[in-house]
Amino acid sequence: MAETTEPDFRARVRRSFDRQAFMRMIGAELTRVEQGMVEIELPFNEMMTQQHGILHAGIISSALETAGTYAGYSVLEPDAGLLTIEFKVNLLSPGRGERFLFRGEVTKPGTTIIVSDGRAYAMSQDAPPKLIASMTATKMVVRDREGFAE
Repeated sequence: MAETTEPDFRARVRRSFDRQAFMRMIGAELTRVEQGMVEIELPFNEMMTQQHGILHAGIISSALETAGTYAGYSVLEPDAGLLTIEFKVNLLSPGRGERFLFRGEVTKPGTTIIVSDGRAYAMSQDAPPKLIASMTATKMVVRDREGFAE
């Protein structure tokens, strides 16, 4: 995988994530940043459930998309940004847990298009993590556009 030439990509990813009002609103926390891989965690909150009391698909999709985008952002040069242009999510199991982990990883880095894959897990103290969703997403690298670089 091509690596960014920026010495501190982690700080750039964290600064950008901290500006994400939606992630802040749902209580999401950036817990791990590696070259090409990002993890976001989210505590259970009844306000984010659907009518059956499980985590809403929109929350799962948003967190997975964000994790995949920041995984891609971690391999970009500092003057570039990313926009998601397509994703496919598979909801594999009900989102029941005390906490949720969303991991995004770069599958195919590129100078114009980046592909990422994501996995979402429900976590509880009394059980091993359970895979609840997967995602594949395509991102477009954006350069020389006002507002899309840090």
